[in-house]
Amino acid sequence: MTAEVLTLHLPPPARVYRVAQWATGRIGVAALKELIRSPQFELVGVYVHSEAKEGKDAGELCGLPPTGVKATRDIEAIIRAKPDCVVAVQDGCNLDDVCRFLEAGINIATSRVDFLNPAKMDPEVRRRTEEACRKGNASIHASGSSPGFSSEALPMVAASMSRNMDCMIIDEFADIPLSCPDVQVTQGMGFGRPVTGEFDPALLHHHAHGFIQSVDMVAKALGMTLDDVRVFGEMAGAKERFLLPGGTPIEQGALAAQRVTIAGMRGGRQIILFRVNWYCTKDVDQDWDLRPNGWRLVIEGDTPIDINVTFPVSGEKLPPAMAGITAYRVVNAVPYVVEATAGIRTTAELPVIVPRMV
Repeated sequence: MTAEVLTLHLPPPARVYRVAQWATGRIGVAALKELIRSPQFELVGVYVHSEAKEGKDAGELCGLPPTGVKATRDIEAIIRAKPDCVVAVQDGCNLDDVCRFLEAGINIATSRVDFLNPAKMDPEVRRRTEEACRKGNASIHASGSSPGFSSEALPMVAASMSRNMDCMIIDEFADIPLSCPDVQVTQGMGFGRPVTGEFDPALLHHHAHGFIQSVDMVAKALGMTLDDVRVFGEMAGAKERFLLPGGTPIEQGALAAQRVTIAGMRGGRQIILFRVNWYCTKDVDQDWDLRPNGWRLVIEGDTPIDINVTFPVSGEKLPPAMAGITAYRVVNAVPYVVEATAGIRTTAELPVIVPRMV
């Protein structure tokens, strides 16, 4: 089998890209507003799954004036509109629809973590996706804030100032109740339950699925072959009883913070680590350096680096800002995905993604 040859194409600065939006949840609304607002894009379709949204104008779905583009649950209607790219930020992976778009020659920029790195994707998902890309001569790229910027773009740019690296550690910090309702914090994420010492395997997989792909991809981009990628979870209990913003109590000793580590191993030691630190309070019974929402990247090596990324917003401004940091990287990727060589394209394979500011 011959090696795949990639050709990097920078987007033409004046090109207008025909786009369709897939899903209009919190992140989808943030993306849709920009696809309507920016002269870089022409919105030609909105693909939804809710009967209540079908037939509504795209502007109505995101709080903007009418556009003349109506939402549809008919994928064939989107395909007939012939977008250059679909911005896919749906909840869950509908592989049948993904492949249908790709087979029709429609590129996809997505926040779905299922398509970050072919080498670590589910083998059947990879097979079907690559087959669809070949059939339609189309490409798909997955990104967002995390996984995406924090786990791929940021570490590769930071490492560009080094020649030798002993270890890279990326910590993500998320104060969960600031952006999630109480029911999601407790029932969806398990906060408030007893600390048993054993991490929920389903939640561990949910946390790690995308980051395993990212850690492997960054290592390969840096010319490193990992021996293994290990995943483990830790839990911390609340030192004192407290209330979530909606009034739900978290009892003393109950689960109040979770840490999942994805460790890329090389030569018997950890070389690239991504740690997800999710918490409801910083007052926990583990000695964890829990910081405000954001990321910390540390590189140990010939050029030691310590980078902190935080978000100086709070209150009602926080949820839309958090939606934007995921949505906008996907939107900004559209021109690069359209111009890319057909296939599942990783962050390491595309030019540096930058927005066209207007």
